[in-house]
Amino acid sequence: MVDKKWLEKGFIDEPVPEQIDIKAEIRRMCKEKNALIMAHYYTEGVIQEVADFIGDSLALAQKAATTDADIIVMCGVHFMGETNKILCPNKKVLIPDLNASCSLAESCPADEFERFVMAHPGHTVVSYVNTTAGTKAVTDVVVTSSNAKQIVDSLPKDAPIIFGPDWNLGNYINSLTGRHMVLWNGACHVHEKFSVEKILKLKKQHPEAKILVHPECKGPVVNIADKVGSTAALLKFSIDDEAQIFIVATESGILNEMQRLAPHKTFIPAPPDDSTCACNECNYMKLITLNKLYNCLKYEWPYIEVQPEVALKAIKPIERMLEISKQLGL
Repeated sequence: MVDKKWLEKGFIDEPVPEQIDIKAEIRRMCKEKNALIMAHYYTEGVIQEVADFIGDSLALAQKAATTDADIIVMCGVHFMGETNKILCPNKKVLIPDLNASCSLAESCPADEFERFVMAHPGHTVVSYVNTTAGTKAVTDVVVTSSNAKQIVDSLPKDAPIIFGPDWNLGNYINSLTGRHMVLWNGACHVHEKFSVEKILKLKKQHPEAKILVHPECKGPVVNIADKVGSTAALLKFSIDDEAQIFIVATESGILNEMQRLAPHKTFIPAPPDDSTCACNECNYMKLITLNKLYNCLKYEWPYIEVQPEVALKAIKPIERMLEISKQLGL
């Protein structure tokens, strides 16, 4: 039975016994319950350390589609849990805190986006994975930053396209493909905040550093990058490239995995416009804590629910993304 105070808070705040090894207990419960913990690169390092699988949005969706676990615990934000539930309707999908939303998903309410789509008849609708299930339900194909260019390229050259909700990513894909997609004006609160001037100042202090930039960043930030790519692509580049110092313009949680896989290299988080706040961190991702994860597994709540009629529509563009990605070897 779900406690009323849990419902009000959106997570379970029961005290964790001080004497236990919380990481070991989480792993014990996973084995007992046949549960899979999946974590996004933007979560806290301690969450990534205890997870079974770490990845970007594409990898997390691919893993969810193939797992034989009975329970999926999504250590990320709400739309990721929804994607897992849509792909695995018969599995229990948990998220440690229901308040872990996404500023980009929130910037594109499903009803408003549907009106936008209806105002542009005949367009193929391409939606970034950072959207609610309701928005995906009015979409033809979902993309991530790992596969957006390739999926757009796979569409007929003369096809008029709507791209939402991230304007910066859509604009970047337009520049790479020569398309003129109609863009929804949404943005990520983390990637919008990086400062060109401060990054260039940092570059002067470390002239040998290479600048890594996520395509959700504004155009001027993208233009000064040595490498533009998804979190997974930036991670791979940081490991494979000969450079020893990197300035990283994406959510700072990725630095944990970069440092783990390339311990001899130096990774510097790119500074935001506002130096008084941690604007290069996703406030929502940081809501996922070890105590919440422990309680989530113990009580098997909060769980993700998606209305069947929405899921029936939303699964089609997600499956199309996975199918095209597989065909392209992504």
